Amino acid sequence: MSQSKVLADKIYSAEGIVPDAVRIAAANILLALCAHIVIPVPWTPVPITGQTFGVLFAGVLLGSRRGGIALVVYLLEGFAGLPVFQPLGLAGPARFLGPTAGYLLSYPAAAFVTGWLVERGAQIGLARRANSHFAGLRLISALISGEAIIFLGGCVWLALGLGLGWKLALDQGALPFIPGEIIKMALIVAAIGGFQIFQRKA
Repeated sequence: MSQSKVLADKIYSAEGIVPDAVRIAAANILLALCAHIVIPVPWTPVPITGQTFGVLFAGVLLGSRRGGIALVVYLLEGFAGLPVFQPLGLAGPARFLGPTAGYLLSYPAAAFVTGWLVERGAQIGLARRANSHFAGLRLISALISGEAIIFLGGCVWLALGLGLGWKLALDQGALPFIPGEIIKMALIVAAIGGFQIFQRKA
């Protein structure tokens, strides 16, 4: 599917390698800012952060290919020790051995799948002239799919990589965060809906 179907191309319509690099760089700034919104949770080694909001929003904005690339670049920046991850963990490569490693490593796949489903939804919408209600449901489905990948990666690492077992991994790595993730998805849906309303009026 054409990359022109994603939101980043409507905001910044230039084409080519340099505009794509600008879009990816902007997404990385967004990711770093979101990561520094952090709330420690006493009963789990995994804090509440804005990172997942940034990951899913990057997928929605950039689409599959560029969203995945943006998250790979983001992980490489963190691996190199740049202050792009949430500030409570160890810096550099050590972060990828800590309790949040599974979430981090799932981010490129989550952004790619979310972006791919958004692209696919836009393609179906153009073919069927679907209304905004169904477009919203497709966006929510894409966001839930991305969230599922992140939670799966995080819980697998907690359960197997750190040896917590599946019950404790779910109790500490998934269940406490579901309400917050619902709010984050609602904010993304609201932001996309607001842009579409603005675009129609412009």
